[in-house]
Parts: sequence; C-alpha cells; structure tokens
Amino acid sequence: MASTAGSSTPLDSASSSDPTSLTSSLLRARPYRFATQCATVENPDPAHKDQYGASSVPIYQTATFKGMGGQYDYTRSGNPTRSHLEHHIAKISNARHAYAVTSGMGALDVIFRLLKPGDEIIAGNDLYGGSNRLIGYLRDHGGITTHHVDTTDPRSFVPYLDDPAHNVAMVLLESPTNPLLQIADLEEIARVVKRYRKDAIVVVDNTMMSPYLCRPLELGCDIVYDSGTKYLSGHHDLMAGVITCDRDDLAKGIYFTINSIGNGLSPFDSFLLLRGVKTLALRIDKQQANAVRIAQYLAHLGFKVNYPGLPSHRGKAIHDRIAKGPGAVLSFETGDIATSERIVGSTRLWGISVSFGCINSLISMPCLMSHASIDPAVRAARNLPEDLIRLCVGIEDAQDLVDDLEAALLEAGAVRVVDEAGERAVLERVRPAAAAEKEQGFVELPNARVEASGGAGQAQVPKLVTSAPGKVILFGEHAVVHGVTAIAGAIDLRCYCLAESRSDGQLSLVLPDLGYAQTWDIASLPWDRVVPGSVSLKTGPKADSPPDQELLTLLANQFVNQDQLKAVQAAQAFLYLYLHLPARPAQTYTVRSGLPISAGLGSSAAYSVAVSSALLYSHGVLPLPSPAPSPSTAAIDAPHAALVNSFAFLAEKVIHGTPSGIDNTVATLGGAVAFRRAVKGREGRVEVIQPREGRAVRFLLTDTKVARDTKTLVAGVAKRKLEEPDTINPLLDSIQRISDAAHAALTSPTLARGEQLAELARLVELNHAHLVSLGVGHAALEAVRSKTREQPWGLATKLTGAGGGGCAVTIVPDGASPDPSPTFGALETLASESDANSLEVFDDADFSDELLVSLREALSASGFDTYSTSVGGRGFGVLVPPASAVEVRSAEGGAEASAVPEKKRFDEATGEELGRWAEGVEGWVRA
Repeated sequence: MASTAGSSTPLDSASSSDPTSLTSSLLRARPYRFATQCATVENPDPAHKDQYGASSVPIYQTATFKGMGGQYDYTRSGNPTRSHLEHHIAKISNARHAYAVTSGMGALDVIFRLLKPGDEIIAGNDLYGGSNRLIGYLRDHGGITTHHVDTTDPRSFVPYLDDPAHNVAMVLLESPTNPLLQIADLEEIARVVKRYRKDAIVVVDNTMMSPYLCRPLELGCDIVYDSGTKYLSGHHDLMAGVITCDRDDLAKGIYFTINSIGNGLSPFDSFLLLRGVKTLALRIDKQQANAVRIAQYLAHLGFKVNYPGLPSHRGKAIHDRIAKGPGAVLSFETGDIATSERIVGSTRLWGISVSFGCINSLISMPCLMSHASIDPAVRAARNLPEDLIRLCVGIEDAQDLVDDLEAALLEAGAVRVVDEAGERAVLERVRPAAAAEKEQGFVELPNARVEASGGAGQAQVPKLVTSAPGKVILFGEHAVVHGVTAIAGAIDLRCYCLAESRSDGQLSLVLPDLGYAQTWDIASLPWDRVVPGSVSLKTGPKADSPPDQELLTLLANQFVNQDQLKAVQAAQAFLYLYLHLPARPAQTYTVRSGLPISAGLGSSAAYSVAVSSALLYSHGVLPLPSPAPSPSTAAIDAPHAALVNSFAFLAEKVIHGTPSGIDNTVATLGGAVAFRRAVKGREGRVEVIQPREGRAVRFLLTDTKVARDTKTLVAGVAKRKLEEPDTINPLLDSIQRISDAAHAALTSPTLARGEQLAELARLVELNHAHLVSLGVGHAALEAVRSKTREQPWGLATKLTGAGGGGCAVTIVPDGASPDPSPTFGALETLASESDANSLEVFDDADFSDELLVSLREALSASGFDTYSTSVGGRGFGVLVPPASAVEVRSAEGGAEASAVPEKKRFDEATGEELGRWAEGVEGWVRA
C-alpha cells in the first residue's frame, strides 16, 4: 500500500481556519510504526506492481526469464519474489541494501568471503556453535585467524586493534550472546573499532533480537545478518538468512558472492519468509512477555538465570540502551548435568530442539546440542556451564508453560514442595551436591579439611590469620603522582585479618575498629554480574585495568550498608575480590587495625593486603606456606607475594580510585622501596632498598587526628602544576633530588651511622618545606614539628602521606655518636634550599628512652596520639600452625587451634596491645 502522505493537502496551502486539515496532514506525515511496516508489504518499483492487484506477493516459481535486457534473466541472479522480500527486509531494518540467502550460516559464509588470506577476525568468546565451526574452517583452509575476546568489555578489543602486527579486518559480534545472554555494547565497540581501524568491518549476528528489537546499523555497525529460520519466519517451516548493510562497496561484494555461488533464497521460501515477517512484532511481543514471566519464576526459585530482562543481569543497562526489549531466549543453570538432563527430558509442552524463534517453545542443553561441536576444553575456558539449559519461549499461554516447566522440575528432583496449602504449592529449590558446593562455598579446596562441626561431609577452610604492615612515605609525597621517585618503608604497626569457616551459606565482614559488621547470603550475591575470567588467578588483575564501575555501583547501592561511611569502600573492596575468586566458602572475616586509621600510614593498603592474602589462601588460590626454619627466614615465594600485591592493588583502586600503588607494594613486600609511578613517556619501577645490616631507622609517628581529604589535596597540586609550572616543576625536581639522596644515604656502604641519621634529618626538613610550598601542609602538622624541634629533643619532623592533617614522622636517634661535622657530599647542593641548616645536629648518645617518653607525653598533652616504631620491617604474613598443633578442647568444650589467637581477645585487644599479642603467637611466615 502506497503512503498517502504525498497526496495530502500541502501544509502551506491549508486553511488556517480549518484545523482539521492541518491535523490530517500532520498525521499522514508521520512514519508508520514497526508493526505496521511489518504487516505492509510494498515495493515502490513500478516493475513490481502486480497486474492483478494481488494482496499477497505472487510466487515467481521459475528458474529463467524470457527476453533480453529485462530486469531478471536467471533466478540465481535475481527473482521478483526475492526482490519483494529483500526490499521489505531493508525497510524494517532501516537499511539501504538487503539480501536473502539459504540459511543464516550461508549469510555468514557470504560475509566472510569479503576477507582474504592473512586477514584477522576478532570475535566473542561466547559464540554460536555453527559460527565457531566456520571460523575453524577459515583458520585451517583460508589462512584467516580469529581472536576470541570478552565482548562485554570494549577494552578487550584494543590490544589487537592497536597492534600493527595484527591485521584485523573484521569484528564479529553477538548481543545477547548465545547461550549465556551476555551483552556487548555494540555502539561503543563500533566506535572503538573505527577509532583504531577505520576500514575494519563490524558485523553483528542479530538473530536473537531481529530488526524489531535492535537495529545495529543505526549503532554504527557495518553489516547485520539474521537467521531468517528463526524470528523472521517464526514457524520453523523454512531455512533462510538475511544480510543488510548501508555501504555500497560492501553491498557490491555481497551480491557478487551470492550471484557467483548461487545461494540466493528460492522463490517459494522467499514467499514463506515474507509471509512470516508480517507477524514479527505481534509474535515477539507475546514471546517476550512469556519469557519475562518464566525468567522471574526461575530466579525466584533460586536458579542462576541469564536474561537481560531481569534487574540483576550485569549488562541490563547497556542492553536497554541499544535494544527495545530483552527478547525471548533465556538460559539457567541447575548446578548438575544429570539434573539438567532430567529436566529437559521431562518436559512435554517444551519441544527439545537446537533452534529458537519459533511460535512453539523449545528447550535444549547447548553443550550437548547446538554447542557440542566446540571442544569441551574450549567450552570450559570460555566458562560455558555443561549443565546450562536454554529456553526459547513461544506464544503459548504463559501459565501452561510455567506449569509444564514446574512439573519437569519436580520430576527431575530440582525442586520440592514445602507447603501445599493454598491454590498453588509452595516450592523450594533442591540443590544437588555439586550446586551446593558451588553456590554455598562447600568446595574442594587445597587448604580445606572436613570437620563434623561444619556439617557432615562439608569442606571447611581452616581458621586463618594474615597480617600486613602499615607504611610511611619518608620522601616524595604528592610528587610521586607526577613521576617523582618516592621512598617508603614498612612500619611495625600492622593490620590483621582472621578468617573463620561457617556452615550456613553466609559470608560476614566484621570491622570492629569502624563499628561495622554485615552478613550476606552467598547465593544472593550478584554472581551473574561478574565477567568470567576478567581477573586472572595466575597473574592477578591487570595493573592498568580499572575495576568494573557498574558492579561497584551495584554493590554500594544494594549490598553494602551505608550507615558507616568509612567502611563502605572497604566492604565494597572485600565483596569485589570475593566475587572474582573461583570458590564460594562460607566464612567470617574479622579485620583489626593496630595502626591509626586515616592518618596517612597506609591503613587502607594494610587492610587490602591482609584481606587479599586471607581470601587467596582460604580459597585455595595460594597454597599455605611451610613454616620458616627461623623467624628471620622469608618463606613466602616471590610469585605468591606478587599475586597478593596485584589483588591488593585492585582493592586499593576500589577504595581510592587511582592509587599510586606504593602503599600496597610496601604492605606486601615490607622493607623499604623506591617507587616511581609510570607517567607519559616514562616507565614506572619498584626497587627494593636493602639497608646495611642493623641500619633500621627508628621513628616516632604522631597522629594529629585531623581528617584529610586526599583526593582534593592531590587535585590541588595537579591544578597548580598546570597553572604555575614555573613554581611547581622546580619543587618537584628538587624533591626528586631529595629522594635520590635519601636512597643513597639508606644504602651507602661507607657512611657512618651518625652521618646517615644527620643526612636523613636534613632531607626530612627540606622535603617538609617543599611540601608546605606545594600547599599540602596543615597547622596541626606544624605544631607537631615545632614541638619535636624544641630542646631537649631537637628532632627532625615532616608530614607524611597526603598532608592536610594526618600524620607526622620524626626521626629518633638510636644511640650512635654522629660526627659533629658530617660531610653531606651530594647533599651540599640542597643546603640552601630551606632552613634545614638551622636544625642542630643532635647528639643521639644523649637521647635516652626517658627523652622519648617525655616527648610522647608532651605531644599527648597537646592532643596528639603517638606510636613508636621502626621502618623496614617484614611484609605481609600468614599464621601457619606448627605441624604438631592439634585441636585443643577448652574447658567450655569448644575447639580452638593452639597456634591461632582466640576470637574474643582478637576482637577486643586495642592498638599496640593487639600487635604485641598477635606477634607473640608462634607460626608466622612472612614475605
């Protein structure tokens, strides 16, 4: 039917006194909506006008056409019925070109023939089995390589697109994917591809959505194909594939192949497909409504359901932006292959079939059917569950579909009746042993043991304690953000994490020092929002990869209590790490801090390292280390420490956004390090500083108890660097020289002890003066500094960390007699940069313990808290009970490992008492 808008009265000639005429014109000028376009088959080409005015397109069932110079000569090259279909597909797809071929795989084969040997494809790691099979053929016979990536993350494409060694010519996408229903941001991926490879062809298999729900050409993609066998036809009575594009050059290549190999759709199948498309919108509306109800039903029973129509789906926000609806395909996991097989075999209304899109509902197990051609090892690597069931929902009555599925679940033993009162029985899910282990945390772990107290046969992780030190940045604060080397050292004050098993399927985090405690049901955590394989358990999270902000937002809004703001990010980091580990043990994690929180001493990094190591050991990712022969022997392997550090850095990103990485590195490795952050044009580095034997430096730490705003302070320095480069850049250069000189002083094999301490004191004064000039000082820090410089103490003090309050660090002499006239060597060039020479060179032979006590008392009287420590201690540790340790029954009848601290004392010990008591327990093994 031709549009009548062109025959309407022109707007400029419509009578202003006749609003009916104007309204009529406006109404007729509107484009028809999708359902109307589907039902209205027309072809404006006069050559296709039927001489008899047939309301249904005739079938031109002929192979050849008579005459010379006509539009058609041979059906392989073109046929009027197929032309009507292709015009109709182009119209509803909002495309300039459309082609119909004999199957969906035939369509992909035609598209792949645009490539040549040596070209490379980037494709998803959750891909239709037939597509995967054809890709394998191209590799073996066509010299075309395919790289499989996680298409839910547009950044996963960049390593191949940005590397000239990779000749990427095509990107193949599905969204949602089949059968895991993962969502690819088609619009963003197309943008990323064109940014790096403007000539690469972005191809989308749109079968799952059809043009009704998604039109990828409008999102910037180049070619779209559908299996017409499915939604476009809707009745499974034909096989067909359709291809659409807007580019003339691609259309020319596609037509050339179709005409050459002769896989154009037959006239009769073109007629059937054209008839089916007319009801596309009507069918999908009903199928989609049914699918939403069934997905909600299964999710309510506790099954893990993959469906973008559920609020819990990880990619729902992206899908809602690029598509009009969630579609009518979903999948769910039972946790047990045998259970899944029984369910599929017990259905009556749901037909067992490998396809989808039909008006009748279908059920299948992809790993046994549509994806069976994919090697099992490849399926496992791509996190495709063998027990997965796919449901392709039809137009039947929704209640009948639910009833039939429910009967199958009952017959398979996947659910059971718990209450028969009322109109419908109340059901609950019966988790098979494998599912219970997987979802509630009772899994076979390398570090696990079986305890009767945890329930018969349930694997329990042994009680575990880890610890990590705090740190001080001795030199280079703030400048480190801009590529200047910072010198940092571990301190004796530590954070401790106690991990204990439980048997109720729950997970708890307890932070007594922040007044925070929360418990989660493990099965209810958003496991479906975690990208499989996004965090490597061998090498750890990538240092340059940010955490998933969408998942963090979900955790903050729906899973973390907001009543204690200081604990929100700590809880977020804990849950984020837990969700990215393979096992799901039911546990309670209690974290205590023996160092002041938010004082600039790396308390968050110590927390991140302690929690990361506890998670990695209790989940069995790392084996428990063997006890060291002596307390001074490092027994934790360097690769294990590196893995802990990478997870801790990820936790620090959650807590702080863009941390430098120095805090968690020191908390992991201990000792002292020279750290330089990677900046543009300059690589980062971490160098472990090895001081001479017996050269640990004593410090007094003073907590001003003034809150800091680290992000604002860092941003302020960055802003001044842009606005006042002539002022700030020389300060940063000078701080670099200070860090270099401090490195030399700490490692010098010839410098006398007194000279070393004097040089460090001088550098402390210089560095503090520069930090004040950068604008990160605070009156409270100046008060501490003024007090420590007074006689009889006369000690050097500087702010540490972000400044703006926080903590001050003071060098404390250790009794060596300095040279009264030390030679500072390279430091002479720094002497004129501040008033550092005004500080008297202390005679530490006269600095007694009584003087230190009196200084702490004086600072305490001014309202400050002090901590006496030394810099350069051991890194993170794990408490490993001696082999002889056995379960010891207490008088109350409880069981407690003799080498592990008792819970009550762990919870209640305070400050330095906690450290003294915990460190007194035998069995620590440290990095």
